[in-house]
Amino acid sequence: MPNLTRADAAAAVRNPLAFIAARWTPTPRTVQRAALAALVMAVVIVVTGGAVRLTGSGLGCPTWPKCTEDSLTATSEMGVHGVIEFGNRMLTYVLCAAVGWAIIAARSAKPYRRSLTRLGWAQFWIVMSNAVLGGIVVLVGLNPYTVAAHFLLSSALIAVATVMWQRTREGDAGPRPLVGKSVQQLVWALVAVSAVLIAVGTVVTGAGPHAGDSSEVERMPVDWDNVTEMHAVLAWITVTLTFALWFVLKAVDAPKGPLDRTRELFLVLLAQGLIGYVQYLTDLPEILVGTHMFGSCLVWIGVLRVLLSLRERPESEVPDLPVQPYATTSASIAGPR
Repeated sequence: MPNLTRADAAAAVRNPLAFIAARWTPTPRTVQRAALAALVMAVVIVVTGGAVRLTGSGLGCPTWPKCTEDSLTATSEMGVHGVIEFGNRMLTYVLCAAVGWAIIAARSAKPYRRSLTRLGWAQFWIVMSNAVLGGIVVLVGLNPYTVAAHFLLSSALIAVATVMWQRTREGDAGPRPLVGKSVQQLVWALVAVSAVLIAVGTVVTGAGPHAGDSSEVERMPVDWDNVTEMHAVLAWITVTLTFALWFVLKAVDAPKGPLDRTRELFLVLLAQGLIGYVQYLTDLPEILVGTHMFGSCLVWIGVLRVLLSLRERPESEVPDLPVQPYATTSASIAGPR
């Protein structure tokens, strides 16, 4: 990279993303990998957050944003619970880095894709909101309603990350449906039931025995057996809808993409259901509960991939962007702020 002039430095401070975009053009594969990294980290933060709860480390760091009133980090006196909780907090910075990398890659892609960049920024603001909510969870002593909201916001992050990952492998032309309206409606019903399934799952957690801390923690005042049965019924409805969708797609001779995504979702649902029943019958061992949380992320991603597979977006002509006079060496490829 050539030596920076004073004008370059000022431009970098004023709009660092445009400054980077003016000097670097990532390959499409790099943009895809950046989006995938953000999605993977969104899942990792959910799984490690579950590990915090399942090991009773939810209040390993009893304050926020510090770990203790006198220390930003976990201390030796706090033991393994402090290490686990503080480690999960540190992973938030890794998640931020992954999302930041996705934003930079999307912003630097040529031609510029505003919708892709916006999906990256949407992830950033969800991460920031969830970090604050995570602090509130600690400050209110692991109130189960805030814990549930924390997980649901993480699910929203996974949804946006999944959409961005898919969009990096598509063009910017308008979506062209690959199936009929009735099939689309069936898939939207599947998405709605899956969202309710996840929401009810947070109630199962909030009323269940794994409170996230070894001390007495408030639980949701609902009958755990009843809400667990409701969760199981919703799971079976999701499986049934998925199987029906696969059957309909075969009947209408749908393209390979929707069929493959539906089959993948069906297999994930069967594995997730098996884990769910085993954990219920074996009194919720921590390792199976954690695996079930990971499975819920895969189910949600699978459902969204089915939805996104119902249309295609071919490449389209994108108009050139106006030149920005940041520096004579980069003005010809500078993007908008």
